[in-house]
Amino acid sequence: MDYPVLYRKRLIPDECICLKDDEIICFSESAKRIVTKWHAIKPRKDLHHGYSAYFWNEGFKVSKFYSESGDLLYWYCDIIDVFYDKENGRLIATDLLADVLIYPDGFVKVVDLDEITQAYDSGILSIDMMKTSINRLNHLLTLIYSGEFKTYQEYLNQYE
Repeated sequence: MDYPVLYRKRLIPDECICLKDDEIICFSESAKRIVTKWHAIKPRKDLHHGYSAYFWNEGFKVSKFYSESGDLLYWYCDIIDVFYDKENGRLIATDLLADVLIYPDGFVKVVDLDEITQAYDSGILSIDMMKTSINRLNHLLTLIYSGEFKTYQEYLNQYE
């Protein structure tokens, strides 16, 4: 099966990076999911590698971030919008700025909400995309607080 070339588009900073080194483990156009294994683009002292599952219909990406020694640092959830250009074999995941971190002890932290208003104020995020981001964030938090998020974690765990 030919997999699409995966891109990560960010609004802040404005960039679109080809994730050419990410290994696609699973791709399902019908389920609107893609799972990848990767090493940090810019390795840091703490973050070394991880796994990501893009849930297009849900509007979020779930990643497991690991240290170099293999310790789970946290689950990192990006609110995203996905554009799949089947004709040209490209999948572009746009980061809609809001993120949720879930630590191994269960602590949940929402970050980067200020970037939503910053992007709106600077004209790079429309009111419709701002609403989409907040609604998807609300959906994700509802899944987390209800305990249903475990299904997404289990889905990603099967690929390790």
